[in-house]
Amino acid sequence: MAKRAFAIACHPDDIEFMMAGTLIRLKEAGYEIHYMNIADGALGGNMLKHAALAARRREEAMASAAMIGAIFHESITHDLEVFYNTEQLTKVVREVRKVDPEIILTHGPYDYMEDHINAGRLAVSAAFCRGMGNFRGVEDVEPVSTDVAVYHSLPLSLKDQLNRPVIPDMFVDVTSTIPMKRQMLNCHQTQKQWLDESQKLDAYLDDMANRAKAMGQLCGKCEYAEGWIRHNPCGFCAEDFDPLKEICIA
Repeated sequence: MAKRAFAIACHPDDIEFMMAGTLIRLKEAGYEIHYMNIADGALGGNMLKHAALAARRREEAMASAAMIGAIFHESITHDLEVFYNTEQLTKVVREVRKVDPEIILTHGPYDYMEDHINAGRLAVSAAFCRGMGNFRGVEDVEPVSTDVAVYHSLPLSLKDQLNRPVIPDMFVDVTSTIPMKRQMLNCHQTQKQWLDESQKLDAYLDDMANRAKAMGQLCGKCEYAEGWIRHNPCGFCAEDFDPLKEICIA
């Protein structure tokens, strides 16, 4: 049975920007990969009404996930309504138990945006609750006890809420994945078209590549990289269980 990696991000396109290269590399290493945006992206533009834009962004995210053979998981709430509460935690616990991953990729507690921070908190707590049989609301899904390692991505701005640089302690070389990351990000046409009009052609795609290039320069061992910070393993896995390290270069 394949090992499993679960990317749990906030909005459609967050995975593509900061996590997709690592997800692709994990698939190449034999992992079954999973893709979830907690929020539906309905506030990501004014070109359509709320429900219509949410539906469009869902289609875009599904197309992106399909490009790399990732299993798509539905969003559970709307943009700017990602809150750390029992209702949303229960829904994420359900998905984590179904997937039973060895690796979770998610946002960090130092992110510049509250939606991202709360999405990361939900993913971390869902991983922590995965084996708690008395956790209410998911009695129909068996608890799981697989060791799981949680890794936090870099914020989109590469800085925290106070504008301080966030320095990763692990790097994955994603140079070979940049063409696919661009194709995945290009699926999000609602975002790309708006930025093409307001900035310049392909600014959206170039911005993603430039951030990966900045990580590559910081790493000093490859052209493009994604940076990660490992979550404290206490309650999640053994101290020496660090599966992402297998594809890290530093």
